[in-house]
Amino acid sequence: MALAGFTPGQAEALRRAMSRKRSRDAMLRLWEEFRDGARARGVDDDTIRTVFTKLIGFSNFGFPKAHASAFAVLAYQSAWLRRHHPAEFLASLLNAQPMGFYPPASLVRDAARRGVRTRPPCILRSEARCTVEPDGAVRIGLGYVRGAGDAAVRLVEERSVHGPFTDVPDLASRSGADRDQLAALVRSGACDAFDRPRRAMLWEIGTLARSTPTQAGRQLPLPIPASPAPPLPDESRFERVVADYETTGLSTGWHLVALVRPALPPGTVTAAELRDTPDGTRVTVAGLVVARQRPGTAHGIVFLLLEDETGMVNVIVRPQVYERHRALMRAEPLLVASGRLERRGRNFNVLATVIERAPAPLAAASHAEDAHRLRAAAPEGQHFGRGRR
Repeated sequence: MALAGFTPGQAEALRRAMSRKRSRDAMLRLWEEFRDGARARGVDDDTIRTVFTKLIGFSNFGFPKAHASAFAVLAYQSAWLRRHHPAEFLASLLNAQPMGFYPPASLVRDAARRGVRTRPPCILRSEARCTVEPDGAVRIGLGYVRGAGDAAVRLVEERSVHGPFTDVPDLASRSGADRDQLAALVRSGACDAFDRPRRAMLWEIGTLARSTPTQAGRQLPLPIPASPAPPLPDESRFERVVADYETTGLSTGWHLVALVRPALPPGTVTAAELRDTPDGTRVTVAGLVVARQRPGTAHGIVFLLLEDETGMVNVIVRPQVYERHRALMRAEPLLVASGRLERRGRNFNVLATVIERAPAPLAAASHAEDAHRLRAAAPEGQHFGRGRR
């Protein structure tokens, strides 16, 4: 109204045009009225075009000031907490799941790169929720153990009232947990504090007789002791890491990509190594799929966020490449991407030309079941935009 002399009705028509899905076409129909009105008020053509171009730009991606302000406040508060209280920030995010863009496994890795230690669940030290220990490390809560269910709260209460658990039979007798819940606790590493091999403890669980509840709700000691375990081989690193992901969705030790790295194509670089790689270099990267984004405004381009043991890599997949590798990109949790590195200041992306499934670890390559376990244990990536089509 001030620049082009629009009447309130014309201004309202422009406002409505800016809010439509196809706002650009609707606004262009008002261009001549806007230009002629502004010329009549003595505005030069360069200024008219500049103003109208900015209006079109805002119509493509504009939102209320209150919306922008709220996001700015949240971003600042989150950044401040992450910088000054990183352990408390991590524990709070883990306790607030499911939420946000990044899965718990990625949050733990990001915190580790910033000096925050994360420790696995422990039957003697963990609470039901994640906590910060006196030395600043984050302890994963027993509630993170899949399959433990409401036993996590009961375990903490029993330990608090009647003292620490001493071994698997004592845990089974006092906790009220069933065999599946006990097995999940052992496989997650929560019972490593008993200083027994995990396979030996799983054997004991399988031989325990069921206990009988008392009228007070607690359980009597088991009527027969656990049968001693025969000699059993120790778990391999592969088995431990996969069990961590299977039982808690994360690993405080090895990253899944560290397991497959020896089997990756020669010359595959890490996210950390990309920081020193020249622009335009052809590279191959590999990682867990943290997120797949296919915005409706990106003309079919898919953005992959891959994570390896050293950091994250943005991978840009053009429509023709996506169509060639659609099945892999929709479902595979571990991918290998090859393409050209593009640098823009501190930011870098890989413009992919080839997408492949990550190979199984060399130690497990001959075991189809192990390869399946590896992929099944990997956290599922987030999907944004136009979904998984």
